[in-house]
Amino acid sequence: MFPRFCLEVTGPFACFTRPEMKVERVSYDVMTPSAARSIFESILWKPQVRWRVQRIEVLKPIRWINLRRNEVSAVVSTRNVQQAMATGSGTLGLYIEDERQQRAGYFLRDVAYRIHADLSLAAGCNEPLVKYTEMFTRRASKGQCVNQPYLGCREFAADVRLVTGDTPPAKPIADTRDLGWMLHDMDFSHPADPQPRFFRAQMTEGVIEVPPFEEAVG
Repeated sequence: MFPRFCLEVTGPFACFTRPEMKVERVSYDVMTPSAARSIFESILWKPQVRWRVQRIEVLKPIRWINLRRNEVSAVVSTRNVQQAMATGSGTLGLYIEDERQQRAGYFLRDVAYRIHADLSLAAGCNEPLVKYTEMFTRRASKGQCVNQPYLGCREFAADVRLVTGDTPPAKPIADTRDLGWMLHDMDFSHPADPQPRFFRAQMTEGVIEVPPFEEAVG
């Protein structure tokens, strides 16, 4: 048995982008397992640690909002980065006024979730699991993180707290629906060409049970 942790995650906005939407950002109805995993990793990430999301509980009704945002349409050239690394100097900046574009988005608003995940160690790691269990508990209790937790997009910051036995219980929403095919996570078996994996998401009384990644399909 692996130790299981629960986090309560809230925020004014969220966007768990559907990969089939190529131009405009449209969110899934609820948080995806990969987004939930990133929340746990924002608190404790180590090469030795693996997080497996088991359950997502939706605590607030699913509500939507249309927004238009300014985005940057370009990225820094890989060649420029390589030249800068080789010579010690180079042009790595982007001029926002030249690369700005406006896009519409269909986002979630006023979201709250409780996410449950098991902590395990990577294959070949012989360190004691309790070391990382205590490390995560200590960091989550103090609000410490590796990077700011976010809800799908980095500009949608999340408030996170550790759920313990002393935390008041929260009741998921009374909503049951078939959410269709949802992104589970990326398969990095071939790092040069990662592939998405999907599962059929079913929300029952506000709870989504996440199947093992091995059962997800491409």
